[in-house]
Amino acid sequence: MIKVLLADDQALVRAGFRALLDAEPGIEVVGEAADGLAAVTLAARTRPDVVLMDIRMPGVDGLEATRRIVADPALTDTRIIILTTFELDEYLFEALRVGASGFLVKDTEPVDLLRGVRAVAAGDGLLSPGVTRRLIAEFATKGRSTPAPPPPSADPLTDREREVVALVGEGLNNDEIAERLHVSPATAKTHVSRAMIKLAARDRAQLVVFAYESALVRPTWLH
Repeated sequence: MIKVLLADDQALVRAGFRALLDAEPGIEVVGEAADGLAAVTLAARTRPDVVLMDIRMPGVDGLEATRRIVADPALTDTRIIILTTFELDEYLFEALRVGASGFLVKDTEPVDLLRGVRAVAAGDGLLSPGVTRRLIAEFATKGRSTPAPPPPSADPLTDREREVVALVGEGLNNDEIAERLHVSPATAKTHVSRAMIKLAARDRAQLVVFAYESALVRPTWLH
């Protein structure tokens, strides 16, 4: 059973998501929060698998709430999907950097929301290739609200793992990585998993952030 916590200051949005999620086999909504502080408190109490977190909330916003949840040692298995009205919200890259596993626009199709919740609960990042490119190009090189800590060193990675992480940074999935490198999808998945372990990455979204902040990938669209 996938436990989901809803964090949004709009009651109608929460009600809509709850109705959709509770009707889906294998998914249970374990709580609702109208602001970031309540989300942090409820997350500690209910230990959800996935938090659907509105990035713009009164008081403690979704960005700070994400930071606090990710920093809680008791919530290492909790994954956060950022909810936003805008596909390229100015805070999205920062949210990914502090530990969010991806994002969805609030008017996403129900089937995509359910697929996203299941994917993130399974440890996958929720970043489509096209959105990844535009998001990184738009915001990764701009100033951030807080100084970025130095990224983990790529030294523990093998040459092939660095190559794989760079491809993850471009938004490729395991099948696409396998095709690019002429290996099997299982081999590609193994390389991704090992890289995540070595870099202490929570999921693929963290590998995307690492790929850019460590300069493993410098795509042409940033120039």
